[in-house]
Amino acid sequence: MPERVVVTDGVELCVESFGDPADPPVLLVMGAGASMLWWEEGFCELLAGGGRFVIRYDHRDTGRSVTYEPGRPGYTGADLVGDAARVLDAHGIPAAHVVGVSAGGAFAQLLALDAADRVLSLVLISTSRAVPGGGELPPPTGEFTRFVSTAHVDWSDADSVVDHLVAYARVLAGGRRPFEEAAVRGLVRRDVERARDFAAARNHDLLEGGGLSGASPSSIAVPTLVIHGTADPMFPLRHGEALAEQVPGARLLVLEGAGHGVERADWATVVAAVLDHTAPGGGAG
Repeated sequence: MPERVVVTDGVELCVESFGDPADPPVLLVMGAGASMLWWEEGFCELLAGGGRFVIRYDHRDTGRSVTYEPGRPGYTGADLVGDAARVLDAHGIPAAHVVGVSAGGAFAQLLALDAADRVLSLVLISTSRAVPGGGELPPPTGEFTRFVSTAHVDWSDADSVVDHLVAYARVLAGGRRPFEEAAVRGLVRRDVERARDFAAARNHDLLEGGGLSGASPSSIAVPTLVIHGTADPMFPLRHGEALAEQVPGARLLVLEGAGHGVERADWATVVAAVLDHTAPGGGAG
């Protein structure tokens, strides 16, 4: 279906779906500060072509969902977790397979811990444990840290924002594969032009955590697949390994040379893994 804005619990969220609503539902949860466009249309169509009803949506303060004044988010991290359930409510879906990348993977974990009846299975990509504990994990790479600490961007200038986000995407890619700058620049440009107020996406950096206390990934009770790249500069591979070790029965899929996120070069591998995990008799069967 074409993208549309739904209102659930008074919250405006922009959603888009692919495939047959009668197929098993797969909810895609993007990372912080990123709209649903980063779940690229081709990726969604591949999943839908495998017999899944695929839903992607804009977080608050991204894309065409409700937007707040930059620097003054009117919500918490727990609200972003709850928005995943709100999207399911808007589609009349009691529970779905939930696929989260980066912070979206943390949101997915917290949803499974706080509302297990809404989650059929989890796929956690380029993410880490939603709740600290269970041993030390390596920090981001030096290149990532230097970029974040020295980047300069004029958030009132679309061209400056696009240049910054393309440079950031290059760092996130990890440097072990050719960087598809033209494709990334086109995606970033569409994202910036589509947003109600792109500067508001920075509100995600100001949020408190997911709002759960005492929870741990070891309490996740749904089938879980962890997917992680060996070149992830934000969450080095050990984060994915530790997450897979902590979630009972979780499986780990390592993507050689992949950075942070879902890269086009890995679409076929990731889609096949998600379809297998969410199939009857598969990882979530």
